[in-house]
Amino acid sequence: MEAKVKQLLKTIKLNESMLSVIFGMITVVLIGILVFRMYQGNKPEITSDADTTSVPQATETVGEVAVEVKETGEKFVVDQPETYTVQAGDHLWMIAEQVYGSGYNWVDIAKENELVNPSVVTSGQTLRLPKVAVREIVKPATATISPEMPKIEGDSYTVVKGDNLWNICVRAYSDGYKWTEVSKFNQLVNASLIEVGQVIKLPR
Repeated sequence: MEAKVKQLLKTIKLNESMLSVIFGMITVVLIGILVFRMYQGNKPEITSDADTTSVPQATETVGEVAVEVKETGEKFVVDQPETYTVQAGDHLWMIAEQVYGSGYNWVDIAKENELVNPSVVTSGQTLRLPKVAVREIVKPATATISPEMPKIEGDSYTVVKGDNLWNICVRAYSDGYKWTEVSKFNQLVNASLIEVGQVIKLPR
């Protein structure tokens, strides 16, 4: 038995260099397999959705309506309905405020539905709602009353050169944001355009 063990050890010693080469090759192959698998696992996967990925747009509210702000600065209603059924007491300004957050979009509703008389809509009537940008009035830079702009006391005012609805409301109510009420009260098509000599009624 001892002779056999000595013979085995002698054989191993004679083939030691060969065994080292074999073990070395096996080690290199195993390392190569591990590296290959790691590379495959970390490789980024390209999907068909990559081309359709879009940059999320900012959202905010106009009035009580959620809108999406495009890169151009235009605002569009989120999940806007395609139609609206007129209820008793409705008018286009009110409908536009509900849908777009701005009554000024009534002109878009009137145009889309080719209304002959936009001031008259009937209960039960179905109106198409165009997907257009929200119309917002830009507040004038001047928001205070100067000595040359006396306070307006009456229930009407005649427009003079240099007037705008914001300043008229500042002088009449000490609140420029009243322009929306005055605009609706006078059924103005475009509140940013008032003419010299035009009489503006002021609700009190």
